[in-house]
Amino acid sequence: MTSSDAAVSFPVKPHILDLFAGPGGLDVAAEMLDVRSLGIEWDKDACETRYAAGLRTWHADVSEVRRTRFEKLPSDLNVLAGGPPCQTYSVAGNGAGRKALEKVKELIHALVDGAGEQEVDDRLEEIGGDSRTALVLEPLRYAIKALGCPNRDGRPFDVIVLEQVPAVKALWDVYKKALEKGLPREDGTRVRYEVAEVKTLHTEAYGVPQTRRRTILIARLAGHGEPPLPAPTHHVFNPRKPEQGGPDDAQTALPVDGTPAPLRPWVAMGEVLASRKGPFEIVSNYGSGGDPKNRGVRTFRQPSFTVTGKVSRNAVRRHPNGEPLHPDRLTIAEAGNLQTFPPDYPWDGGDQSQQVGNAVPPLFGMHVLAAALGMPLPPEEKLREGWGRLDRNDSRYVELRTEGCEAPAGCGPDCPKPEGQTSSSTSSTSSRPRTGASAKRSAK
Repeated sequence: MTSSDAAVSFPVKPHILDLFAGPGGLDVAAEMLDVRSLGIEWDKDACETRYAAGLRTWHADVSEVRRTRFEKLPSDLNVLAGGPPCQTYSVAGNGAGRKALEKVKELIHALVDGAGEQEVDDRLEEIGGDSRTALVLEPLRYAIKALGCPNRDGRPFDVIVLEQVPAVKALWDVYKKALEKGLPREDGTRVRYEVAEVKTLHTEAYGVPQTRRRTILIARLAGHGEPPLPAPTHHVFNPRKPEQGGPDDAQTALPVDGTPAPLRPWVAMGEVLASRKGPFEIVSNYGSGGDPKNRGVRTFRQPSFTVTGKVSRNAVRRHPNGEPLHPDRLTIAEAGNLQTFPPDYPWDGGDQSQQVGNAVPPLFGMHVLAAALGMPLPPEEKLREGWGRLDRNDSRYVELRTEGCEAPAGCGPDCPKPEGQTSSSTSSTSSRPRTGASAKRSAK
């Protein structure tokens, strides 16, 4: 079964609440599927991009919305999606990440066993450390909060879609068990979900011209069938055998792993960076094999390295003689192309490299959402169509910002004001590190 062969659409009229929404990605994918969404995003720079792209947004902290504004969310939101920050769960270093991981697992079980919000907050306070530790619990807390929300008449989210880097797989496995056990209502009954196998997927296996791995959780309300994972459409890139699965590999025409249709060759970055004239190569900002002096190199006939927040540091040279090209760094638009954003996606605000690197590739998001919602995939060419930019005087732009910031220009009094956030008119500085996804144009 391919992503487009999924069963009957569920829910019939999906409306996505996208937590940690970022500048665009999962919700751009939703736009391609003609699905509405509302994103909650903390970072001002990412919100600037979202407004320019026409994406419905609340510039707010996800935790604050849950605590004080949950009942103001649209009552017909029925799909919960998000990719919370993950940095505190790294298994590298002195073991602090592993300790946090185990504590958060305990809190997942506590929430499903009926622990109250204050109890959970108190236990998180005891863990201490990085405040991002608590954010991975927010999707579960939102799902439980919906069950007691008068504005929703206690209706649960029909579908839950979570994504994150492979390091968070252990938490998604615990989420899976919790959702299958059932979320607690105040009357003691439970709302159960059917959950697909938690699996780490390669984005190049879905036509994205970069190697990137994301761990996915997809859940549907019990009684509507276990959701399928998106089936791959392209070969996975093997850096040890860089020609295998590529356009010049005769074996790519053969079926793989029982797939009814042959997998297509992985997509090389040269196919999407058409403005780069002649053969080129990209030198990674990261060291290969742990040696910072040994930079990895990918050629125009291969997928790119993972696009990260440091993508602007990757050097671009002529292949094979290594001469610097002009420009000798990837532009923001080119980095967005490698992420499969539309070619004219209106990046705005500061720290645009970080915005691009944090986003879910829209093409990958299309596959994940189509599988989760039982919808056919639209043609990939839709993502290569023009997107456009809303002028700041456009009535739609003013409407979006008024809703998102509660002010027609600039930020309102209740917008997040953490250290490091900047206005779009200033040079970029570092803001709270984020992961996860995405955006959606809702000018419909």
